[in-house]
Amino acid sequence: MGLASPLTIPIELRRRLGIEKGGIVAFVEADEGILISPGEVLAMDVLDRIGEALRRQGVSLEELIESGRDIRGRIVEEQYGLAAE
Repeated sequence: MGLASPLTIPIELRRRLGIEKGGIVAFVEADEGILISPGEVLAMDVLDRIGEALRRQGVSLEELIESGRDIRGRIVEEQYGLAAE
């Protein structure tokens, strides 16, 4: 991954794709060339893939959230000596 660089996308295309001026886009290499899409589209695709992987592992969203809370609580306790509530 490289650093972000300015790129000019014609306004007609930005409007059609719903990309705001200064908005984030994703570049995906494809056989036909490079696919440029709004960053939100790529993020949703990634989240869908993560959700599918969790379902295959038999993990629910609620279990994942609770696990995150437990981990954060342990980190807060270890790093700052504060008891998790």
